[in-house]
Amino acid sequence: MLGTFLRRNFEPVVLSVQVLIDLVVLLLSCWIGYVVGERLGGLGPEVRPELYQKLSALIAAVCLVTFHTFGLYKPTKSLLNMAEFQAIWKATVVAFLVLFTLIVYLHNTQQTAAGPVFEVLVPVHRIIDLDINPNTISRLTLLVTFGLVLSLTTASRFVSFKTIQLLHRRGIGNRNILVYGAGDTGRKLQRKFMLVPTLGLNLVGFVDDNPEERDASIDRNRVLGGFQDLERLVGVHKISEVFIALPEAPEDTVMRIVEECERLGVVYKIVPRFYHLLAFKVRIESLDSIPLISRPERRRSLMQTVGRRVLDIVIASLVILLSAPILLVTAILIRRESPGPVFFVQSRIGKDGKPFPMIKFRTMHHHMSGDAPTPRSSYDPRITRIGKWLRRYSLDELPQFFNVVAGHMSVVGPRPEMSFIVEQYGPLERERLRVKPGITGLWQISYARAAAIHENLDYDLYYIENQSLLLDLVIIALTGFAVVKGSGAY
Repeated sequence: MLGTFLRRNFEPVVLSVQVLIDLVVLLLSCWIGYVVGERLGGLGPEVRPELYQKLSALIAAVCLVTFHTFGLYKPTKSLLNMAEFQAIWKATVVAFLVLFTLIVYLHNTQQTAAGPVFEVLVPVHRIIDLDINPNTISRLTLLVTFGLVLSLTTASRFVSFKTIQLLHRRGIGNRNILVYGAGDTGRKLQRKFMLVPTLGLNLVGFVDDNPEERDASIDRNRVLGGFQDLERLVGVHKISEVFIALPEAPEDTVMRIVEECERLGVVYKIVPRFYHLLAFKVRIESLDSIPLISRPERRRSLMQTVGRRVLDIVIASLVILLSAPILLVTAILIRRESPGPVFFVQSRIGKDGKPFPMIKFRTMHHHMSGDAPTPRSSYDPRITRIGKWLRRYSLDELPQFFNVVAGHMSVVGPRPEMSFIVEQYGPLERERLRVKPGITGLWQISYARAAAIHENLDYDLYYIENQSLLLDLVIIALTGFAVVKGSGAY
């Protein structure tokens, strides 16, 4: 009974629970902030518990509104929830500023306003007077409170995302969908759905008008029919969305499918022509009634460049300093297990296609290492025993922080590829070379890590088009979770 209700009302239930969790986290942050402020002596004698209770209610209300404003309660999630994690940081900072503005401007509003123009506002002021004196509020307590709001909300959202993913993996809350088009684009969509079941999309099958594709099996799905079967399939399988994967089809064909979906009351999503172009940030202009798509000029400011370099040097220096004992012990173990150098130095392609020497701990037998595809299994005979352990916890990549200090790499960015792979790049793949390669990135913390780097371009393109210091910090934090969990390479 409960399971059926949850399946039918998954999104409203999840949204309601998420709001309640956020409210509990916000009130908990306020309470801990009050206790810490009291212990550290940051609260003045005029601050009564009742006053901070009012302030806590105001903080919770402001934060919930800003969370909603920044899209934290939308059912659609971004790639690896990156946009949501960034929105938490932005919403928290905005809530902090809004709170101070409200406290300053809505205090003592019962006093008579100066001038006849403001007299009409006096009754309103009396209603919304906060009765919170900003002079009695500890700034240290507020900083601690909002620091907790940021950290605890991020942690709780991480747990929420993982819980929702687990439910989707078990088929709870999944939406039945069809892919219209069994060609290359449709099959690419199918691979995405199979790779990331946590999207909450259950692919029932394909629809295709090509008679040769009828009843054909495509991996675990079949072509269930053509246009004339769409109404029957939507009703029988309770389809909620149709993905139209016909980027090369004539406009009349696509519009006919769109009209049928609208008649059936089914949500449709279209893979557009030149959809690879839309992987980038684009600007849509209008020439009279004709839409025009162009890519805006991409220039990073001097402040962004300097800030990113400073972040790289600070993090790389800290990692090298703190991991010095690990570096020494690892070097000794590698030398004791197999003959050969401690480090594996290989030429990789960096920013603008320039080669550089990338440094790693050697994890394979010296006579078996070289320019060859990366091992896909822990049973690869090239990998040493200590190498398996190093790869699992990504410790083999620690020496790459020397590459970061040298300026060859960044902490976050696309992984650098070998030259023989880069030589096969097309125009889209070469977009990866626009930025410095990184030690970690979206691909490294994604579900697609087991596949080759160049086979999962979406993650790198998303990062390149949306890179910022905030996104880097989110990726670094999630990489820490992945390292502790031991979900590194083979």
